[in-house]
Amino acid sequence: MSEVNYYDVLGLPRNSSDEDIKKAYRKLAMKWHPDKNRDNAEEAAKKFQDIGEAYDVLSDLEKRAIYDRYGYDGLKNGVPMGDGGWLTCTPVMPVEMRT
Repeated sequence: MSEVNYYDVLGLPRNSSDEDIKKAYRKLAMKWHPDKNRDNAEEAAKKFQDIGEAYDVLSDLEKRAIYDRYGYDGLKNGVPMGDGGWLTCTPVMPVEMRT
């Protein structure tokens, strides 16, 4: 998943509470779980992974703060420094790179 809006993935506004994020995640995870969408398993698996990645970021206060301020690049590369470099932090591993 690259350059996506995690809030859009979960169908939430940026100012959503932790409880709102959890509720949206649970609802969408149930809806798109591959076992519940066997006739469209490939699309369901992709959406399910995207939903999980969005929840992973937005449910973690540190990751969410970095994402809100620097976007996906801040999570992937770290926090931008004034010299053009990046201060690395705990990055989010894109779904396509997970084994």
